Amino acid sequence: MSQRKSKSKSSNADPKAVPKERCSRVSAVLLVFLGPMVDLVRQQWSVLIIYPTSQRPSEGNYEKEKEHCITLFDQWSEADQVEFVERLISRMCHYQHGHINSYLKPMLQRDFITALPAQGLDHIAENILSFLDARSLCAAELVCKEWQRVISEGMLWKKLIERMVRTDPLWKGLSERHQEKYLFKNRTAEVPPNSYYHSLYPKIIQDIETIEANWRCGRHNLQRIQCRSENSKGVYCLQYDDDKIISGLRDNSIKIWDKQTLECLKVLTGHTGSVLCLQYDERVIVTGSSDSTVRVWEVTTGEVLNTLIHHNEAVLHLRFANGLMVTCSKDRSIAVWDMASPTDISLRRVLVGHRAAVNVVDFDDKYIVSASGDRTIKVWSTSTCEFVRTLNGHKRGIACLQYRDRLVVSGSSDNTIRLWDIECGACLRVLEGHEELVRCIRFDNKRIVSGAYDGKIKVWDLQAALDPRAPASTLCLRTLVEHSGRVFRLQFDEFQIISSSHDDTILIWDFLNVSPNGQSEGRSPSRTYTYISR
Repeated sequence: MSQRKSKSKSSNADPKAVPKERCSRVSAVLLVFLGPMVDLVRQQWSVLIIYPTSQRPSEGNYEKEKEHCITLFDQWSEADQVEFVERLISRMCHYQHGHINSYLKPMLQRDFITALPAQGLDHIAENILSFLDARSLCAAELVCKEWQRVISEGMLWKKLIERMVRTDPLWKGLSERHQEKYLFKNRTAEVPPNSYYHSLYPKIIQDIETIEANWRCGRHNLQRIQCRSENSKGVYCLQYDDDKIISGLRDNSIKIWDKQTLECLKVLTGHTGSVLCLQYDERVIVTGSSDSTVRVWEVTTGEVLNTLIHHNEAVLHLRFANGLMVTCSKDRSIAVWDMASPTDISLRRVLVGHRAAVNVVDFDDKYIVSASGDRTIKVWSTSTCEFVRTLNGHKRGIACLQYRDRLVVSGSSDNTIRLWDIECGACLRVLEGHEELVRCIRFDNKRIVSGAYDGKIKVWDLQAALDPRAPASTLCLRTLVEHSGRVFRLQFDEFQIISSSHDDTILIWDFLNVSPNGQSEGRSPSRTYTYISR
């Protein structure tokens, strides 16, 4: 009976249960092997708790051996010391490498700006800091008193402003227009301290931001020149500088205007047809006319120095630079001239290839670019005068273009503006918005300005136009409406647009000198545009 009970108890037991005897044996084995390890860990922790790292008791002869190694190390050459340390480091683990790296970092740091003046090398410290931009220069002033002293005594804020004036056209223009305000040219020998230029820098930035806002919002001061042509009215071409505006009129005359007083200083006569194009430099004015001739005039006296008779029909456009001149004509040809002097101009080559009047030309040292009523833009080699390629895309004749670096911008009687890569001939963007023929176009690094037969001048965001991701609706920044007739020609810089029209006027759109309330005589209608900030 007892055997049956024991069997039933054993049958009801958990088959996975471990016998007590077996557990005791395993525990005994674990204690044998882990006991010493546990004791060692306890001992190490007791040492760590009782003694800080710097106060741990040395083991064995470590201290003596360490001193002996240091003595030997000091006797070795630098190269041997480096080799020995490298071998030591190579035998260490990753944790030790990290500890050494943390130890070396502060040792490797050097305040060279503070150290250089102590060695009599202030000029080197100033030269290093002179390469900083405005934000970095502000941060450098806060590093310590010695850095601030180097920046102050080195007049580094003044040098930063001077560098910006040398390299940025907008800064240069402001310096020329606001000399008294900015003290770029002092009447006294006393030079303001560095703190003056430090406070001046943000004021100049504020002026620049105001000018950019005026461009975006169309705020401008408008001046108007009434040309009062005797017979037929219209101003076909113009060019200006800080002192004067020179214009070519439909009534066959060339008029020179004082840019400050807007008075007519001189009238040049001699052409027997409308003056369709002109360009001048410090010595000469070169004009092209519907009388098929090109005339060269002396700037100061207005005397005719040369008359070039080559084209069979109206001379529609011309450009000259660095001893080379290119003219184009209604006779479908392009003439390339060598200009040794105003009186010594010889024909080098005639370029033929367009099937209609050649309306405009531009060139640099690499390419001559021409556009025609045949809807094409042709590219020619400047050095060899050989044909390179044709740019196709406009649906109607092309009236204007400008070429610089790799970019060509053209305007057409299909009412569009196109941007081209001259090297591959690809059309990069089509700008739409004008309602009639786009007659004149200019661009700089920021914007394109176009004038059309609809009487409107449009300002476009060039950088956005070159970005294929920019929506077409964001490209036109502002439309300026003041002319009552077709816009024939315009030129612009960072501060103004000067345009001429069939309405016999020249308009000066001044974005710098705007009344404080933003309202002016020539405020264009307010329109809603999206501006892509850059």
